Order: sequence, then structure tokens, then C-alpha cells
Amino acid sequence: MTTPTGAGFTDPNFPNPHGPHDARIVIYGYTPNFALCILGIVLFAVSFFLHFVQLVRHRTWYFAPFSLACVMEVLGYIFRSLSSRKDPYHVIYFVIQYFCIVTAPVFISASIYVCLSKLIGWATLQGFDTTSRRWLNPRLILWGFIACDIAATVAQIAGAALIGSAESNQKSPTTPNDILLAGLAFQTFAFTIFLALLSAFVFSLRRDLNFRSAWEEKASFIFALGSTSLLVFLRTIFRLAETSQGVFGYLSSHEVYFGVLEFTPVVIAVWIMVVWHPGRWLPGGALANHQSTVSSSPSVRKEGLDETV
Repeated sequence: MTTPTGAGFTDPNFPNPHGPHDARIVIYGYTPNFALCILGIVLFAVSFFLHFVQLVRHRTWYFAPFSLACVMEVLGYIFRSLSSRKDPYHVIYFVIQYFCIVTAPVFISASIYVCLSKLIGWATLQGFDTTSRRWLNPRLILWGFIACDIAATVAQIAGAALIGSAESNQKSPTTPNDILLAGLAFQTFAFTIFLALLSAFVFSLRRDLNFRSAWEEKASFIFALGSTSLLVFLRTIFRLAETSQGVFGYLSSHEVYFGVLEFTPVVIAVWIMVVWHPGRWLPGGALANHQSTVSSSPSVRKEGLDETV
């Protein structure tokens, strides 16, 4: 159990070893729970294996970032476990686990953007009118939001690293926290726009009476993708609220909120996409590419897409 010192937190059950990489306080605001770390390692490792198997089986290389996200989560919780059992004051452990756990959802988001882009392409081939909906530009959606996530993540990682450095040197972490907050605010803003686009796309599909049968074919996957997006958004909102309270705010210094609003949403999101893996629902795998090569007519291309589902 951690106790406040007036300028941070120390663990009375874990004396500070005062090593070259140790801060004067526990930057987490608590000593990480070891059981949660092990649970994270196991759940994300198993999900990585299942994602990777489906990635290779369906040759959906565009979904590879999702598997990478699982690997980063595993690494993050490994370093978090080192903080729990070996040295909670160690700045490098803190920064690496923060880097991995914060960056992993960016790769999940990138995979979500790819899925929406492919859904738009699939809907267009099925006869859905996108000419009057110029905001449904697959390439712009994909690279525009990926660029936003990269910029936001760089700011977050820089802020976290500067916080660790400031605490090690007994300096104020206010400015680094502001940098971190700016990155999170921008990421939240960008993902809000993405959710609006996704919602508008789904609403348009459902309103198109000529698209009813095609909608029923993909409805469960679309809802799974939407649920995953909302879970990632919930986690981003939590991070924004946590950071807005400052380095040792209430949310950041109580691990239960991390467990409920960071760990749990990401785990559920990862496992939703294990069950509704896009390799079984979207064109773009090896078979789809083969079909598009051997056939040139729109009707044959449509049959080829149907066979990949």
C-alpha cells in the first residue's frame, strides 16, 4: 500500500533502493498490482497467438498492427510487473511500460481505420453510392487519422519521458504533464471525429433499402468494429481525465481506475476482434486478391468478394 509524502508517493513496504535510475518517489502513485500484471501478460499473449494464426491463415496483412498491439501490451505488463516486484521507483521501467501500454491502442486504432476503409470499398463494389458522400474517402480516412494518432502519441510519450526525468531530478512535472495532456486532448478530438464518420457510414448503410441484404451479411462485424472503437475511445477518455488532474491526481494514484478503464476496455476490444477477425468478414486477403486478378467484370469481382467472407 502506498502512502503520500507530500510531494509524491512512497511504498513503506518497499524502501527506495536509490539506484542510478530510481526516482525519489513511486511515479505511478502506487506500487502496481502483480496479479493484474500477470493477467495482462497472459490475456494479451494468448490473444496475440490467436490473432497471428488468423493473420497468417487469411493473409490479412493489413491487420498486422493489431497483432503488434498485443505484443506491446505484453511487453508493457512485463515491465509493469518488474516495477511491482523488483523496483517501483525505477524510472526506466515506468517509461517503457507507459510507452508500450499507451502506444498499443494506437496500433489498434490504425487497424480499425483500415477496416472502415475496406468496408467503404466493399460497400462501393456492392452498389452503395459514395459519390455524393465525399467524406467517405477511404484513403483520406486511413492516412488522415493515422497521422493524427502518430502526432498525438509522440506528444504523449515525450510528456511521459519528461515527467520521469523531472521526478528523477526533483523538478516540477507540470510542463511535461501539459505536453502529455495536449497529446491526449488531440487524440480524443480526432477519434471523436472518426466515431462520427463511422456512425454516419453505418447510418447511411442501414437507410439504403437497396442495401438491406448486403447489410445483413456484414452487420455483426460492423457492430463488433463499432464496439471495439467505443472501447478504445473509453480508454482514451479515461487517460485524458487522468492526465487533466495532474501527475499525482486521484485517478492516476488509484490503480483500480487503471484496471477498470485502461486494462479492461483494451482486453475486451482485443478479444472482440479475435472472434470477429476481419479475415473472415472483409475482402483483401490472398483469395480476394487472386479473384480480382483472374476476373475483370464487376459481377465476377462481386462473386469473388463474397467467397472470401
